[in-house]
Amino acid sequence: MQRDILYKQPKTILNKGTGFLSGYSHSLNPYTGCSFGCSYCYVRQMPVSLFRPAEWGSWVDVKLEAAELLRKELRKAKAKGKVTIFMSSSTDPYQPIEHKERVTRSLLEVMAGDPPDFLLVQTRSPLVVRDIDLFKQLGQKVRISMTVETDREDIRKHFTPGAPPLSGRFKALQTLAEAGIPAQATIAPVLPSSEQFALKLSGLVDRVCVDDFYMGDGSGGRRTRTLGIYSLYEELQLTEWYDTSAYRIVYDRLREVFPHDRVLLSQDGFAP
Repeated sequence: MQRDILYKQPKTILNKGTGFLSGYSHSLNPYTGCSFGCSYCYVRQMPVSLFRPAEWGSWVDVKLEAAELLRKELRKAKAKGKVTIFMSSSTDPYQPIEHKERVTRSLLEVMAGDPPDFLLVQTRSPLVVRDIDLFKQLGQKVRISMTVETDREDIRKHFTPGAPPLSGRFKALQTLAEAGIPAQATIAPVLPSSEQFALKLSGLVDRVCVDDFYMGDGSGGRRTRTLGIYSLYEELQLTEWYDTSAYRIVYDRLREVFPHDRVLLSQDGFAP
């Protein structure tokens, strides 16, 4: 898919944490839009996408001078109280354009020099390991949350053909663990997976988060239904996985391998 890259000058970079992210003081998005274009992404049903004529996944806005803006806003926010940041809520901070533009890295450099109380980095990209040097500077004030919805590559290709292969994500989690960077595997949304999924994760992380369309799309699953996701399950004859109770399949398997207090559900798993 041909992608349109635009450069925008934002007026602000830190946004107030609300709704699902109400446990955070702020969210932080280095880009607008996401070229991974996952079929089930709830942002497809948000104004940032609905009011844009081009298809979600076909465009990305690069935020210019983001680091300088963050430096100013972070200083002001910290003067008012505790600052906890979720990066990112409506884009992937390590989508392919980050290789070139390095907006995310510039923001991390600011935070390494003036740390927030806590930073969660949400991504599905192996590129995250590039910034291990900065994560080390943040120490226990950072957690990497790596999306791994399934361990089946055929399922990944069916639902998210534009996203990074699973092998790269597993390898990234291994690299983060070896570097001593706090990290979790985030099975969000739960997609069909094998019985060995939990065991594969147990050698990479000591904490997992489980979420699905019903708990995690901010509307009890209504946003996801409008995207026609059910048809993707029908094509695979796996409609039993598109159900409010389907998450229990993976959740129960994880609890057989991980301590129960290290298997977290939905909002609890993303909380600072």
